[in-house]
Amino acid sequence: MKKRNKTNKNTKKFVIVPLLMCAAILLVSSTICFPLLSDVFSIGSMFLSDKQVDYSKSFENIFVPTANDSDTVNAKDVDFPSVNKQFGELKIKSCSVNAKLFFGDGKIPLRNGVGVYAGSFIPGYNKTILVAGHNNTYFNGLKNIKKGDTVKINTSYGNYKYRVTAAKIYNAENKKAYDLSKNEENLILYTCYPFDTLGITEKRFFVYAEKVSGPKIVGQYE
Repeated sequence: MKKRNKTNKNTKKFVIVPLLMCAAILLVSSTICFPLLSDVFSIGSMFLSDKQVDYSKSFENIFVPTANDSDTVNAKDVDFPSVNKQFGELKIKSCSVNAKLFFGDGKIPLRNGVGVYAGSFIPGYNKTILVAGHNNTYFNGLKNIKKGDTVKINTSYGNYKYRVTAAKIYNAENKKAYDLSKNEENLILYTCYPFDTLGITEKRFFVYAEKVSGPKIVGQYE
């Protein structure tokens, strides 16, 4: 009888105690790692949810290539784009950038190309054109941009060329990075920085360019 009691005590000592210790270690580990794991799962679910939506079929294309090389174009002949419509294309040969150009910078434009911020202007208005794109897709090539490079924007009402004058990095909240009130046509491209980083970052990479050629929009819409 005494031998059996001794065996039971040994069983508790060598089996139950280690199990309790393992359970305690798992509890502490899960408490420490849970925030990290939740972030990973959140990011994963974000990508999975994006894949479930086919943004490639969620927009209208009103872009028709033209050979128009005149100095002006009448406003009544311009099909002004509404949000999420593709109205052109943006190309930078030196950086291997070739993207559909949309009006608006929400999910649909930035999944399928690059987008003009709706608070700025489209080419031809002698104002600031502010274009956004993702740093790991359509605007990834901006990391190779150089002063003097040519940016081409083709629309249905005319084709435009811009010369790069500078590239700068600013904090995302810095409103001095662009001026939408300028009375001269200028192009600003921007994306998250650093390049090849997933998710939203605290900094933005800006490319500034001046107009070289392209028709000016004159007259009033009817």
